[in-house]
Amino acid sequence: MKRTLLATFVLLICSASTYAQSAPHLSDDELRQVRLPDVTLEKVEAVTPDSRQHLGAAPHVSVLGVIGGHIRFELLLPDRWNQRFVMGGGGGFVGSIQNGARDAVNLGYATVGTDTGHESNGVVANWAQDNPEAQVNFGFLAVHRTAQVAEALVRAYYHADPAYSYFVGCSRGGGQAMMESQRYPGDFDGIVAGAPAFNWTGFAAMSVSVAKVLYPDPAHLDHTVLDRDALQKLRQSILDQCDAQDGLKDGIVADPPSAHFDLAKVPGLTDAQRQAIAAIYGGARVGRTILYPGYSPGAECDVDQWTAWIVGPVPPLLKQDHAPDLMFGFGTQIFKYFVFDRPDWDYSTYDFAHYSADTRLAASVLNATNPDLDAFKARKGKLIIWHGWADPALPAQATADYYRQVREHDPAAADYCRLFMIPGCLHCGGGPGASEVDWLATIVDWVEHGKAPDRLVASKHESGKLAMTRPLYPYPAYPIYKGTGDPNNADSFEAKSPGTGP
Repeated sequence: MKRTLLATFVLLICSASTYAQSAPHLSDDELRQVRLPDVTLEKVEAVTPDSRQHLGAAPHVSVLGVIGGHIRFELLLPDRWNQRFVMGGGGGFVGSIQNGARDAVNLGYATVGTDTGHESNGVVANWAQDNPEAQVNFGFLAVHRTAQVAEALVRAYYHADPAYSYFVGCSRGGGQAMMESQRYPGDFDGIVAGAPAFNWTGFAAMSVSVAKVLYPDPAHLDHTVLDRDALQKLRQSILDQCDAQDGLKDGIVADPPSAHFDLAKVPGLTDAQRQAIAAIYGGARVGRTILYPGYSPGAECDVDQWTAWIVGPVPPLLKQDHAPDLMFGFGTQIFKYFVFDRPDWDYSTYDFAHYSADTRLAASVLNATNPDLDAFKARKGKLIIWHGWADPALPAQATADYYRQVREHDPAAADYCRLFMIPGCLHCGGGPGASEVDWLATIVDWVEHGKAPDRLVASKHESGKLAMTRPLYPYPAYPIYKGTGDPNNADSFEAKSPGTGP
């Protein structure tokens, strides 16, 4: 196959490969003299298991570069390549080179990550002010451009195209994954989108609607009505009311949408505290119209996580970013720098009646909400979406709603797109449930071997030992205890679909 101009140049730079492991590399100074079309390679470094800060890493070459003057990336090229390429996603507003699949280099994958075109601490979005290029790069373009450049470098380095390409991400990375499936369906054969931040304007609206109740006065962000004692009472009452409804009292709500929870039955709360909790569960609304769903019962299973993400105040975050909690920070930053381009925007006076018109432009850049995956289907791609029901960062119901829209658009969507909702799983993992799954191996099995994920087994480890396994089933099915057997063993559970009786 004829090499492209880019690949020809890169051959001069990346002379080491699986086939010539001892070939010399250019020095940093020599590398900086090379000019590639809109790409600058800043550093090429051989990494060995005994390299400082790389103990235990499989031998590989690390390539640092910049695309278009702003999009920074790191590409890892293993000496023993398995002929596959995987890109890993980032988190928050990214702002540094991040790769959720970085360790895949130890399995033989060529792998890449990016900062999405800007530098920040991941929570503040002032880099987007008056900067449409930075907004577009973050919203959708940087991942696509990085994937294209990385595959060109892989092709040059190994003298061959990857046999298969994958994307794996969680949180912001999950949203990046969904954006790729919708806007750039030709980039990857298989995609995994975990706990996806895919509707930025929607969850910003939810965050601000909660902030208006928890922190009605922007001048007083150091105190809220929902103190730790109130959260503990809420957590215990939800367990008392909902835990056993799925047939097993184990501290996990198996299917929150079907659970029966009555906030009025939570003892010891003030009216103001009940109002605040109702706002968290209710989501963002204009009249009877839901702009974005709220949290599900069971998401408060970890009080510390609820405090950090939803309720606050978190003194270090308040001191550093003037935000009492993470969702307050993300929500107000989106409105300030993507929606209105006004750093002085006041969340406490915002009228959600104008939400649709106000957010239309920002949504076109940030959101991956299109349920039409026909182009991804046509290229025979496979997409796995997963989300923890106990996620305190992003309401899991929004992901379930999106998947229903996908199925409504294409009743046969399960042939190429499946959703797994994980009981008791926090944001991207952890929590009382079993949430450890080798998602990369799962998507590889589906893409390369036609093994569709009908039943997965998730694990939970404590102190380095296996504590529990649970099965996961494609949504809307969920695991329910058979009534006998070890409740910590996945074999003691079976699939149940909503509305099928006890």
